Amino acid sequence: MRLSVTSDLWWKNAVVYCLDVETYADGNGDGVGDFRGAIQRIDHLDRMGVTCIWLMPFFPSPDRDDGYDITDFYNVDPRLGTLGDFVEFMRVARDRGIRVIADLVVNHTSDQHPWFLDARSGKDSRYRDWYIWSDEPEPDDPKGVVFPDKENSLWEFDEKTGQYYFHRFYRFQPDLNTNNAEVRDEIARILGFWMELGLSGFRVDAVPFLVEQVTDPGDEKLPDPHEFFADLRAFMNRRDGSAALLGEVNLPYDDLVKYFGDSLGNQITMCFDFIGMQNMYLSLARGDAGPLAAALRERPRPPRDAHWATFVRNHDELTLDKLSDSERQEVFAAFGPDEDMQLYGRGLRRRLPTMLGGDLERIKMVYSLLFSLPGTPVLFYGEEIGMGENLALEGRQAVRTPMQWTPNRNGGFSTADLAKIHNAMPSGDYGPERVNVSAQQRDPDSLLLWITRLVRHYRECPELAWGDYTVLDCGADAVLAHRADAEGETVVAAHNFGDEETEAEIVLEGLDSSKVLTDLLVDGTVEISDSGRARFGLGRYGCRWFRVSTPETAPADSADPS
Repeated sequence: MRLSVTSDLWWKNAVVYCLDVETYADGNGDGVGDFRGAIQRIDHLDRMGVTCIWLMPFFPSPDRDDGYDITDFYNVDPRLGTLGDFVEFMRVARDRGIRVIADLVVNHTSDQHPWFLDARSGKDSRYRDWYIWSDEPEPDDPKGVVFPDKENSLWEFDEKTGQYYFHRFYRFQPDLNTNNAEVRDEIARILGFWMELGLSGFRVDAVPFLVEQVTDPGDEKLPDPHEFFADLRAFMNRRDGSAALLGEVNLPYDDLVKYFGDSLGNQITMCFDFIGMQNMYLSLARGDAGPLAAALRERPRPPRDAHWATFVRNHDELTLDKLSDSERQEVFAAFGPDEDMQLYGRGLRRRLPTMLGGDLERIKMVYSLLFSLPGTPVLFYGEEIGMGENLALEGRQAVRTPMQWTPNRNGGFSTADLAKIHNAMPSGDYGPERVNVSAQQRDPDSLLLWITRLVRHYRECPELAWGDYTVLDCGADAVLAHRADAEGETVVAAHNFGDEETEAEIVLEGLDSSKVLTDLLVDGTVEISDSGRARFGLGRYGCRWFRVSTPETAPADSADPS
């Protein structure tokens, strides 16, 4: 494909890397990560081939919800640096050709935000209608409580004003009233502010909860979430036509696609594929590619300029809420059998390497799958070296431990005393003495260099991101095979979910013996029969990427003298 075409929609074959400034690198030795520390580690991301950094919340916050309880949308938390440090971070990233997006958390504020302090000062206060109030608590839906271990209601009584306020998440995070035109204007103003400082877009937190009707509207017009997002995207396009929205939309496919903007694609630019992710774990638990294959066949095609975002792990619990109860129990039994490994009855608070028992072949296969699946791959910091979790920490904090750079003091994260570091690192097999960046940079068989290699091949295969994909029958239950076609070019990928060697046979419609399959991950060529059949082997948890080409134009094997 022509680079002049693919470069216009940068998000369609980006490599997104999510990091939390607070836990990434400490630049001043106080035990808290900061922008100055993160700046010094941008070259690590550049060497990997990351093209977009996603920053978790870095705004001023009481930090009761890891920074998602915000008190000022227009500043940087003093613990993490200053606006000047942020601008310097942006400049260094831009110099390396890396875009930056940030979390957009505007479905709620902290209860310490000046807007809410004013709102609860009286019913006639300036910001009263910026939040959602009711004389009586509305009927609760138990399934609507996001954190059932901490909350049992969506409404909290405010003694001073004698009304209840709505909170979809924690009681110290009152929801903003996006049905208020002033609130919508303020959200656009927040986007515009950070875009002026260089952001290329935003990851939108909890999209389905951002615009919702939670009280009896009477004669009031119900808010339309899709109108809201279309207006927001139009505002961004006026400021920067290349800006993107990455949406956390954990809904069934039929409901989710509406947030793309249906056929127009004028709302959320990319949506995370939660259903595909969850079925991937079910396939891993069973050693059977069937659940993931079925999800991929079911997944709707997004609008032309929109895209799916694929992921193995994120910063929250590994939710399994779209699986059936029995399927969820299968995954729990395989990867989190202890109750302490589970969260909210719906997810796991573990990272992939510990779930897979440190089996490097299997771990590498999963990341090969991530980079070959149709969609934009998103990595959570530490995945590239196989970091583990610390189950001694509460809830979702288990996977939010400091980045492990070296085997030395505090894993190279900070020079501070250990007591000053907020989240303790794992110990043992997944501690920084055994899992760190510096060691893996020197190990040709390391996960870090494997992922670096996958990033390079992914960027060299725009068909994977831009092409029409087809899940192929291959005669082996453990194997997922799919092809991606774009502008007459074809790439085929195959992954063995089983722990035994196997053979797969695929039929490639439209191809014949004038073409061959050249393996991009290892040396080797597979011939295609006149009827389009190709047969090849896959090792235990094996993975292969093939490019379709003529024998004359096939990439050279490393052993070829040419």
